[in-house]
Amino acid sequence: MSDPAAWIAPWAWREADRCLIPPRPNPPQVAGAAGWTAELQQQLQGALRSDPGSPESWVLASRLLHQPAHGALRPLADQRRQQLVGERVTYVVNRNLNFTNHCLQHCSFCAFRRDAGQQGAFWHSFEALQERASLAAQAGATELCIQGGLNPEARLEGSSLRYYQALLRAVQAAAPGLHLHAFSPQELLFIAEQDERPLQAVIEGLMAAGLGSVPGTAAEVLSESVRRQLCPEKLSARQWCGVVLQVHRSGLASTATLMAGHLEQPADRAAHLLTLVALQQAAWQHQVSGFSEFVLLPFIGAQAPAALRQRVGRDQPDRTAMLTLTAQARLLLDRWFVNHQPSWVKLTLAGATEALRWGCNDLGGTLMEETITSMAGAQGGTAQTPDALEAAARSLGRPVAQRTTLYGEVGSAPCR
Repeated sequence: MSDPAAWIAPWAWREADRCLIPPRPNPPQVAGAAGWTAELQQQLQGALRSDPGSPESWVLASRLLHQPAHGALRPLADQRRQQLVGERVTYVVNRNLNFTNHCLQHCSFCAFRRDAGQQGAFWHSFEALQERASLAAQAGATELCIQGGLNPEARLEGSSLRYYQALLRAVQAAAPGLHLHAFSPQELLFIAEQDERPLQAVIEGLMAAGLGSVPGTAAEVLSESVRRQLCPEKLSARQWCGVVLQVHRSGLASTATLMAGHLEQPADRAAHLLTLVALQQAAWQHQVSGFSEFVLLPFIGAQAPAALRQRVGRDQPDRTAMLTLTAQARLLLDRWFVNHQPSWVKLTLAGATEALRWGCNDLGGTLMEETITSMAGAQGGTAQTPDALEAAARSLGRPVAQRTTLYGEVGSAPCR
């Protein structure tokens, strides 16, 4: 069906329109504005509490997103991190399971997707995934992160949902007790579209099969003008918001991401971050946990399709720019997102360690294997050991601890 709201609940579609904050022209106050201060931080948070979509919120967010790396930005972000979550650095022992890269979409940044039969294409059997899940459990993992391309052939008895349910049950049988962090908002909507059934039935069906939380990928940048250039076949910004609202209202937590350092401008970043605040407020108003963390995903262009790579003109992230955005995100998202995670895959472990000084408090997962970003040409590697992550935190004199997916202590209930 061509109706973008076809499978999303009517209430979520309406709420998504309210939460999605579009980019606006830079206000005059941004030009030549002085540095960011604690007083401006208080003003911004007051405005966000009232309305993330208000003119005051936009002016202050725009001003923050234009701040340079030098000055008070890093110390203020680091101080706010300390106030919200303390000195402890956390990480999760997990394994990525990218089960297929067969995909019907063609995003301009993606080096991961393949057509069936194309060189480099893969679609792992349940048996192969079970073996990897079992090895992860033996290595002490507490989480499996499961994502893949949009493969229309991934069906069981003619149903996409049955295939995805069977996938979850298969890995759960091989690794009992591991948290299943699986299927982006794009994948959830894809299942609904393939089976022509309401998204809510898909979410509930996957929860019944063991789904524990949802990755917040496919957000890229929640700006329609950028998405038309970056990923025109992907779900819209409003659809992403609608899916996330239903995921949260169903009692599942999700992560939130921002892919940055490509075609987006500060106004697009501001709109994206303000939208995340609005979505988190909507979750909390209904007494559900909402987003568990924010993850900045710097664009990797080394193996990206040539057209976008040439426009961006950079194969690897601009570390200074991404650290600056790390601090800006910490200050804008403030109490709405207490957990911030850099990507060591994209920034390297040294870059991610430095991000701990710019507002981050978490080093992410061990991953054990990583396909999507490594195929794009990232230089951070595909796995880290707990010892390496702990050493990174201790190199800054910070205490470190293993956590669960939802930021509880290992062996305890999740922190909410």
